[in-house]
Amino acid sequence: MLAFLAGFMALLVIIGTIGAMWITRRSFPQTSGTITVPGLSHSVEVIRDSYGVPQVYADTSADLFYAQGYVQAQDRFWEMDFRRHITAGRLAELFGKDQVETDTFVRTLGWRRVAEQELPLLDPRTRAALDAYTKGVNAYLSTHSKSEISLEYVVLGLQNSGYTIEPWTPVDSIAWLKAMAWDLRGNMEDEIARSITAARVGVTRTEQLYPGYPFDRHSPIVTQGAVVNGVFEQNAAVTEPVPAAARPAFTAALERVQASVSSLPTLLGTGGGIGSNSWVVAGSRTTTGQPILANDPHLAPMMPSLWYQMGLHCRVLSTSCPFDVAGYTFSGVPGVIIGHNARIAWGFTNLGPDVSDLYLEQLQGNQYLVDGTLRPLTVRTEQVKVAGGSPVTITIRATNNGPLISDASTDIKDAGAVAPQAREHRDVGVALRWTALDPGRTADALLALDGAQGWTDFRAAAQLFEVPAQNLVYADVDGNIGYQSPGKIPVRGAGDGRWPAPGWDSRYDWTGYVPFAALPSVENPPDGYVVTANNAVVDTRTYPYLLTDDWSYGARSQRIVDLLKGATRPLDVAAMGRIQLDNRSEMAAFLTPKLLQVTGLSDLAATAQAGLRGWDYTSPDSSTAAGFYNAVWKQLLDRMFDDEVPANARADGEDRWFEVVRTLWNSPNDPWWDDVRTPQRETRDDTVRAAMDAAAAELGARLGSDPTRWQWGTLHTLELTNQSFGTSGIGPVEWLFNRGPLKVGGGSSIVDATGWTPYEGYQVDWVPSMRMVVDLADLDRSRWVNLTGASGHAFNPHYWDQAELWRTGQSTPFPFSRTAVEAAKADTLVLRPSS
Repeated sequence: MLAFLAGFMALLVIIGTIGAMWITRRSFPQTSGTITVPGLSHSVEVIRDSYGVPQVYADTSADLFYAQGYVQAQDRFWEMDFRRHITAGRLAELFGKDQVETDTFVRTLGWRRVAEQELPLLDPRTRAALDAYTKGVNAYLSTHSKSEISLEYVVLGLQNSGYTIEPWTPVDSIAWLKAMAWDLRGNMEDEIARSITAARVGVTRTEQLYPGYPFDRHSPIVTQGAVVNGVFEQNAAVTEPVPAAARPAFTAALERVQASVSSLPTLLGTGGGIGSNSWVVAGSRTTTGQPILANDPHLAPMMPSLWYQMGLHCRVLSTSCPFDVAGYTFSGVPGVIIGHNARIAWGFTNLGPDVSDLYLEQLQGNQYLVDGTLRPLTVRTEQVKVAGGSPVTITIRATNNGPLISDASTDIKDAGAVAPQAREHRDVGVALRWTALDPGRTADALLALDGAQGWTDFRAAAQLFEVPAQNLVYADVDGNIGYQSPGKIPVRGAGDGRWPAPGWDSRYDWTGYVPFAALPSVENPPDGYVVTANNAVVDTRTYPYLLTDDWSYGARSQRIVDLLKGATRPLDVAAMGRIQLDNRSEMAAFLTPKLLQVTGLSDLAATAQAGLRGWDYTSPDSSTAAGFYNAVWKQLLDRMFDDEVPANARADGEDRWFEVVRTLWNSPNDPWWDDVRTPQRETRDDTVRAAMDAAAAELGARLGSDPTRWQWGTLHTLELTNQSFGTSGIGPVEWLFNRGPLKVGGGSSIVDATGWTPYEGYQVDWVPSMRMVVDLADLDRSRWVNLTGASGHAFNPHYWDQAELWRTGQSTPFPFSRTAVEAAKADTLVLRPSS
């Protein structure tokens, strides 16, 4: 009997395994052969390489974007569907009542409403591309059931069996650009953090935590030129210093502004390390005599990767079909976002200008005060549908400064704080003014970049790129390199955008935007390179417009500059790739010699301290010195700052905190060195010693008592987490979609930017989401790697087949010419018109 039962159970396991394999493979797309589809005018070829990366060949632009939509739906439709539910504030329709608060916040911002307003503003060619892309997506959906589209729909059906996939629309594509703009919106978190910290420790001590940019040590992106008669002239002499904007007087009297970044939607991957590296080198510095361009955007790790690699090729180039372009796309958006065509290459990093302001608003019922007069709020209601529950009606209110986000987030409303003159009113709200809430034409910019043939076309496309404002680097096959900062960047009537402004005083309103002609730009700089890594664009002491004061502080950018300037031989693609992997820490170089001088340590800490001798300040995953150093850094930040600053403004360990600690080092009795949680008052030396002892104790308890085994990669791990089901809390479901952990090197504010947040642990929070090096001498020699892979289907061979290459710093060729694409061919699919 027992033998029978055992055999029966084994049979069930086999049947279950076969069934599971069938279910997981059911959604894998057809990648070879022929498929007949409606709506094409001519046949389209889709050639994939061994990593599943598609190259699409078509005779017309309409067919090209139709095929792009079809192919992206094949590989990534669940991701596309999930994203459009985020941007429309409709997650509760998928996952139930727990998502109502997130939906309320997103609807308050009105991403989709703005996208709907943008569609009619777009160039007819862009609208035609969106329409063609939409038809391609829907052609795929119309011939596949939910389980054939993605495994996620099978899992979703266990709790939401009634969910129906809606047809794709052009607005779904445009709205995703709003989500990306939200991730890269600038200094809103800093604005909040400054205010809530000032309420705790005062304005003077708060300003110590936001030191000025170190222009004496870290170069800005553009090191020459000035604005002359409203135009940035790269060869003009630098003007006299511009006086710093005055802080609004009322902010000195702020009693409390408590807001939490955690109360905002974080589904798209926000964080202190969101940034990027990009640089371009002229032919005078390369082995080929032609430019080389590198880019690696730093974003939250996602499964699948944020990026979808692809080539889009018109078989015969013409004015009606001008596209011959390859690079990284967003699933759900037509065109290529970052990459190159046959003549130019471009890369992005986040410029990070201050494009959002919080306004404190004095409210009385559905009215708000401006210059002593009450005005009516704009009010609308919307209904949030809830899977498994009743719809929820929400009310969205707005002032002239924007939506009242305090209505959508209790945390922000409670924080809405308050100048003395606001106390006489019953309510204080917080409104958000943000450039992305004004309808614009960024979607036009993407296709304009894809078709640009030179510097003039490139700058014209950049002028359309309104949000999110990005640093754009450029190279072309004629040997030119350049940089352009685009974007809608506000001009303020009063204040500097660093603190919440009084909405009741119209002097603090925005008065316009920085003219595009005045934004910094440079072509063929004499140094022969341009480097951007979220650092200051120009010397803000002389530039007449306020872009922001909340840059990254230049640790990454200056390291790249130093490596380029210090190169003893001409650079090639491999050398550029090695720079992308550089993991030397500027702060470790400053702090480690001082740690070696500390005495009176515990035996274990003294042994670990000895391991720092001779360290080169690099952080490969095998480094034990990096393991101990980073543990000390974590403990030091906790003792110096996390004992006093509010929980939501704690030290994230990025290079702003490098500057803070560096500045405080020569003031060993400054109050910031004291850990107020202890009965005694500590000086610098006391706190550094305590941090080293605590770090050794932490690692000893975690990794054992032998410091030679404290490898950085054992602590610093990357979990590739599916955005939708990866944090479900259901182990088997998470196992289906998540991958990892991976041991990685690098770190925060290091060129190899695998960032981590000290108060949360050593795990990786943001990463180089892809790496790209483009060789303008031979585009087929360009190198690329994605974080995970081309496919969005769990268990597909291309779900994460690039992850180990990415982890170990390898890359793959990305063929561009038809000859190279054919040589790398693994599969060919022909999409044939139905009539």
